[in-house]
Amino acid sequence: QVQLVESGGGLVQPGGSLRLSCAASGFTFSSYAMSWYRQAPGKERVLVAAITNTGDSTNYADSVKARFTISRDNASNTVYLQMNSLKREERAVYYCTVRLPRRVGVPTIRDSYWGQGTQVTVSS
Repeated sequence: QVQLVESGGGLVQPGGSLRLSCAASGFTFSSYAMSWYRQAPGKERVLVAAITNTGDSTNYADSVKARFTISRDNASNTVYLQMNSLKREERAVYYCTVRLPRRVGVPTIRDSYWGQGTQVTVSS
């Protein structure tokens, strides 16, 4: 029932920008932190950015600091990733994720949910 649907990926030249979106449903969006991960060809999936449930705090991988911005709109159940000055090595499938309690009232047991991903290709 939890659904995360990423969009906004595509082909961009090095130094260009993209804005990814993730539409969430099936849970109380405003209660949970959201994250973006990416997986480049032949590499492990890694954390890119995270944002608290209210949007009052964010965290970024060192490699994307000052270039990427994660944000959220709780009114529309959407989390965004603004990516500027993109590099060739940042070609990857980008995923939106959330960790949810397995059962209401049992917050210590959580499961990760993932969207289908959106492809970002950085190439000239």
